[in-house]
Amino acid sequence: MLNDSPARDFFSRIFRPIGEVLGKAGVHPNVVTIVGTLGSILGALLLVATGYFFAGCMVITFFVFLDLLDGALARSTGKTSKFGAVLDSTGDRLADAAIFGALAFWFGATTPDRPMLIASLLCLVFGQATSYVKARAEGLGIPCNVGIAERAERLIIVLVGIGLDGLGVPFVLAVALWVLTAISAYTVMQRLREVYRQSALQLRQEEQHS
Repeated sequence: MLNDSPARDFFSRIFRPIGEVLGKAGVHPNVVTIVGTLGSILGALLLVATGYFFAGCMVITFFVFLDLLDGALARSTGKTSKFGAVLDSTGDRLADAAIFGALAFWFGATTPDRPMLIASLLCLVFGQATSYVKARAEGLGIPCNVGIAERAERLIIVLVGIGLDGLGVPFVLAVALWVLTAISAYTVMQRLREVYRQSALQLRQEEQHS
């Protein structure tokens, strides 16, 4: 499921009624999570990695939207669980890696383009780091709800770039990847700075009470 962000909240409201319908039909949220993840991965590896950018964009977008249903479905059925949350986050990381890995494969092995290969790999690295910093911080009890590039925004940027490139729009994917690299790197710094600020504050408070 997409992380907390305005984009995620908007689409979640749209898909809430569908989640309620699926809940009444007995569909389990974890099934939706798995199908959404596998669909995104297959769309990336079978289409984007072979140069079918527009088709890949459409397939991945469909399964990303499907993935939004798992949260709505879990809430409507009361089947929320810690395992479901971990499964969901794991699926997100795998799908993201598949998308940028597929782009890196295309630009590295099929149509050698070193700048685009580097941009794809940087997006992959910084995207994973963005999610890791937040998860690690929250695991230590430090809220980390900051950053200009949540997963929803990152997916919108890369999928729009892939889709328009597939329609023949020049330079749009290059712009999308380098912009995404910049804002993802900045988001990592924002989150590290926030963790440092909160941890330093907690340390001062502990010293004052000791």
